[in-house]
Amino acid sequence: MDILGFYRRTVKNNLFTKIVLLFSFITIVTIIAFSYFMFVSMSQSAVRRELDNQRAAMSAIDRYISLRVGEADSIMPDIYRDDALSIDLSAFMMTPYSDYIRYRLDRYTETGIDSASAKTYMENVLAARADIRALILYSSEQQVLYSFGSDGEFRTVAVNASQSYVPDAMAIENANVAEPNAWVSRALGKTNEAMYSVTMPVNDKQTFKNLGQLTVWFDSSRLWNALTVYEKEFKGDIFVLSADGRVLFDTSGYYYGERFPYAERLDYVYDVNPSGPSAEDGIYLNKLASTSGGYTVAGILSQADAAESYRSLRNTIVTIGAICIVFAILVPSLFIFSFAKRTNRIIRLTQRVKRGDLQSRLNDNKDDELGQISSGFDDMLDELNLYIDRVYKADIKQKRTELAALQARVNPHFLYNTLEVIRMRAVSQGAKDVGEMIYSLSMLFKSFVQQKERHTLKDELEACRLYLELFRIRYKDRLAYDIQADPELLDAEVPRLSVQPIVENYIVHGIRSRDADNRIVIFADREHGDIAVRVRDNGRGISTEKLRELQAGLQRTGEESEGEGGFGMRSVHERLRLLYGPEYGIALHSGGVGQGTLVEIRYPDSEEGERHVQSISGG
Repeated sequence: MDILGFYRRTVKNNLFTKIVLLFSFITIVTIIAFSYFMFVSMSQSAVRRELDNQRAAMSAIDRYISLRVGEADSIMPDIYRDDALSIDLSAFMMTPYSDYIRYRLDRYTETGIDSASAKTYMENVLAARADIRALILYSSEQQVLYSFGSDGEFRTVAVNASQSYVPDAMAIENANVAEPNAWVSRALGKTNEAMYSVTMPVNDKQTFKNLGQLTVWFDSSRLWNALTVYEKEFKGDIFVLSADGRVLFDTSGYYYGERFPYAERLDYVYDVNPSGPSAEDGIYLNKLASTSGGYTVAGILSQADAAESYRSLRNTIVTIGAICIVFAILVPSLFIFSFAKRTNRIIRLTQRVKRGDLQSRLNDNKDDELGQISSGFDDMLDELNLYIDRVYKADIKQKRTELAALQARVNPHFLYNTLEVIRMRAVSQGAKDVGEMIYSLSMLFKSFVQQKERHTLKDELEACRLYLELFRIRYKDRLAYDIQADPELLDAEVPRLSVQPIVENYIVHGIRSRDADNRIVIFADREHGDIAVRVRDNGRGISTEKLRELQAGLQRTGEESEGEGGFGMRSVHERLRLLYGPEYGIALHSGGVGQGTLVEIRYPDSEEGERHVQSISGG
């Protein structure tokens, strides 16, 4: 297979194929670029929507933790508002538990009233608040931990500084939400439970002396209750982090108690990102920081999870983009190839015309540009055929006229020389008028046989003058002539033998040979953009019936005039019409017998100028 030849035929040398390919390329690139930018924009919107859903779930967790912290913070103020309960708590914290029991019994014995008990109060708090797993009171005076469990368990654990780091850990004030202290958890045997803690100081209401601390342990699994509404709406994982980046809650269940793996990156994440969501290492980070609790709620959304939200969007955009590409290319291509088909018809017609077929036509009747070109081409061929027909026939007529008029052209030099010898002989014998006639005849014959490149009006009028001069001598001054012409018209090109036959027709048919006042006038001028040559005589004239017959004969053309040769008006009239069109030719006028004749000959002329008349007279 000739690949290069196929390429040249279908692409390189085919303008419409190039247009289709270029248009297809531009269309495909435009639609793909538009689809890509639309997909990026809409996918960013989808990711932002998923992050907003995740952030809403994070806000729910934040509100939930804030409520729990508020509950923990309200425990000590509630105790301080009750004086008896506050005094009892001070006794509980400052004396050994056995002494505290005796203190309670003595009070009951003295008053007979079971007064407010700090231990009972703590147990009631646990019973009323399901999220609290444990309440832990640490007595710095005694270095003892009092643990109240949600299961009703009460324990007393001594944590002497020489044997444990609990006193040192509890001495550090920490008001933030944090992971339960590892030493306390170990001392109480609760090291594997998922909890978060809130710690607050315990002071004596009267002396404001610090007695120790109260630590509230909350069940981390209870945070799932905050996500009940959002469980199906958000994607990814949510984490609750302490101030030091430890995981307090994790929806994935893998990172509790460990350091958050993206803690460093989280420092550079804004709560509201003005530039829109951005992924790094394949994940999106979301952050919601609490200023009061010292904790942070973080969210992680992987690109794969985010992509699930706009996977159907991508497929939809790809499908719509493909359909748009197909229609954007197919529909214009059908129109373009339709134009190409019509254009190829025009090209094939021009090739047939080039080979000489002037009868083929396109016959495209549509009104668009190609239809106008086709109609114009058909009209041009019609005009060309008409022009060829006119010029060809006019040329044939011209050749016949020249052949009929120039029978003596066999040896013109011999005739010139012979006529010159006869003229000189006549002059030497005293026959001057014979010499002038022979001279005029010789010059007239010479003008007939000369083949000039351009035959002008001046040449034609000169031939008429020589012919008239010959007959002026012949009739011994009984014939007078006058030739007048605009000088600017003398160089106009006219057909050979287009005026002289009219003059000859007057000599043959119109002159009154016995009268002495015969006169003929030839006048040439511009008229309405044409050249008008009028030949007027005062000869015999033409009867009305004969005039109508002659005028009707002028309208017969082609084969109708064959055989009616000579230098008559019909030959001149037909040649002019063939060359220039039906509006040109000869017009014949006569006032009747004895009133003379006027013959008007019209040629086209595209240049008009000021009229200056030159007179050439004789007789």
